[in-house]
Amino acid sequence: MRASVVAEKAGFPSVSIASSGFLGQAQAVGQALGIQNVSVAEYPGVVATDSDEDVKRKVTEIVVNNVIEAMARQVKQVPKPKEPQRTDIVFEGTLDEVQEFFYRRLWSDGLPIIPPTIERVEKFLKFTNRPADQIISNLLPEKRDATVWNIAVNGVMAGCRPEYMPILLAVVEAIADPEFRIQDAGSTPGWEPLIILNGPIIKELNFNYETGVMRVGRQPNTSIGRFLRLYMRNIAGLRILPMSSDKATIGDTFNLVLAENEDVVAELGWEPFSVSRGFKKGENVVTVQSVVYTSPPIASGGDKAREHLNTWVEVIGSTASHWTHMAINWWKYYPVIVTSPSIARVIAKEGLTKKDIGQYLYDNAKVSAGSTERLALQGGFTWFNLKRMVEEKQIPTIYHESSDPDRMIPVFIKPEWIGVVVSGDPGRNRSRGYIQNHEQGAPVSRKIELPDNWKQMLSSNLK
Repeated sequence: MRASVVAEKAGFPSVSIASSGFLGQAQAVGQALGIQNVSVAEYPGVVATDSDEDVKRKVTEIVVNNVIEAMARQVKQVPKPKEPQRTDIVFEGTLDEVQEFFYRRLWSDGLPIIPPTIERVEKFLKFTNRPADQIISNLLPEKRDATVWNIAVNGVMAGCRPEYMPILLAVVEAIADPEFRIQDAGSTPGWEPLIILNGPIIKELNFNYETGVMRVGRQPNTSIGRFLRLYMRNIAGLRILPMSSDKATIGDTFNLVLAENEDVVAELGWEPFSVSRGFKKGENVVTVQSVVYTSPPIASGGDKAREHLNTWVEVIGSTASHWTHMAINWWKYYPVIVTSPSIARVIAKEGLTKKDIGQYLYDNAKVSAGSTERLALQGGFTWFNLKRMVEEKQIPTIYHESSDPDRMIPVFIKPEWIGVVVSGDPGRNRSRGYIQNHEQGAPVSRKIELPDNWKQMLSSNLK
């Protein structure tokens, strides 16, 4: 699609081919890039569920004609619609009228929002040293500027408190990094962004990091998680509607902040998750990464580390194995294991660290090569072949040591890419695996910049 838009803008007619379910997204992406009527030839139906005979018939009898017709259509370039200026009053009315206005313009997530009055927004701006009009980045797919001002606006709408502003800024900086690939957040697997938080700010702002850590209810965990999804909707432009740029087939939702229990981490002599991301212990850090699905909640018992680790291999390893072909294809994969303190204590008692956990999972979690190639083919990766990829030195030789389809290969790509976060109910023995979506939503971490006089301002605001 993007190649077609570039060609059209350069004066060369082009046609993209899309199956029926992607016609709306093709138009939405084209419009976001400045082309009103993108030339798209429809492939009717779903390619992956058609027989070879049906594919050949549709291509020769339908798609070829659709390409010819699309080439004949005139493509027009249109200017980007004018948007409200920073301090424009876009609507005045009752609370109910405001809710309806925002909902009909697709500015809400379907839930009531806090009206972002100028007075409320300015309270957020007091908690940053940055000017309101500072541009953080330009976000795809709708190529809209992320600014300090519109971060505050969406923070108000999400129900955040003004003192959360430094975290909101760091979160947006993370998703704006090209490594995160915000433009892919509307891909068909329907992945969600996960915010992982470290540092003294967890206690300063009263984040939950114990029982029900991934449940709604605690204001900072809940509202900041909601903020990120609202921001991706309103600024990046990821919406689920006809002609939208979000094509999640089914989707999922758990938009909350996962805060680590750093008291337990320190007690065990382990490093906080943020240190594994390259930061110093004691620094306030947010990490944002995609989660495409999770493992079941895992109960493991025993007073030996191996008893818990083997259960993780069995449950998290088998859960993650369904996505191994995606990880190999893009050579990126950053799963996260969230474990309750009781399990972490058993593992640490034997002198094992978070790095040791990653190595154990890498060494022992395996999947058959034949299953990996089959799942790749069913996902549309017709080019995926482990033998060829090894021969072309795209991947290590461990992935093709023989031609036996039952040979076992690693589920994970690198042991150091397996994250471990200690959080959840201290009185239970449970854990869970969060499976990350390869290069889409690769983890990006940012240090949280606190404003001048943070302690004094925080104390005054919480009275």
